[in-house]
Amino acid sequence: MSNPELHPNVRPKDAATLIVIDRSGASPKVLMGQRHLNSPFMPGKYVFPGGRVDRGDSRLNVPDRLHRSVERKLLNDMKGVASPRRAQALALAAIRETAEETGLLIGARAHAPWTTSSPAWQPFVEQGIAPSLSPLTFFLRAITPPRQVRRFDTRFFCAPAEAIAHQLPNENDELLNLHWLTFGQALELELPTITRFALETLDAKLSRNEYPSPRDDIDYFYRRNGKFQREIL
Repeated sequence: MSNPELHPNVRPKDAATLIVIDRSGASPKVLMGQRHLNSPFMPGKYVFPGGRVDRGDSRLNVPDRLHRSVERKLLNDMKGVASPRRAQALALAAIRETAEETGLLIGARAHAPWTTSSPAWQPFVEQGIAPSLSPLTFFLRAITPPRQVRRFDTRFFCAPAEAIAHQLPNENDELLNLHWLTFGQALELELPTITRFALETLDAKLSRNEYPSPRDDIDYFYRRNGKFQREIL
């Protein structure tokens, strides 16, 4: 008898998520929200803002660039045709999804007129803000195991709260119960396994007064032949 929990295998979609870190208080905090209970993918789980890469992310021209070490690590074992444009699109997807789900615009005031035809990026254009890639550090990569209802090749990025250029009213209900949480508060919630690993790893690093660096090794998780694999990028 077939397992009803298994789904037809599909190729993972490029996706990105952003861990926004606020270190202005006594304890560092991160921004998280809860997925809808009726969501087909990780229902009810608390996650960082993020989602799949859109076509517009790949076509966007921005004045800022990723750190070379970040770009190089993003290109490492990139499925399909690897290119700097795709690496940049991953970081831009993390920024765009954060804007859509939280109202936070990660970027800087544009010194020259900045425009794009992509509707998803119009909030940035309207505020005169260009997305900033240089504050982002690549922190973690994980591919959803085969036979799941959704599969993503997700890159986790970190950005300091100081990179927030503007905050719009949050009118998107994709993430519920959106809050800035200490690591202790976040780790008490219902979390995906990979999100818990990210929080624990980041908490340990910040506890040592360290901040994610572009030159840090990147944990990379995926499943092969039924077994979980962990590599370092």
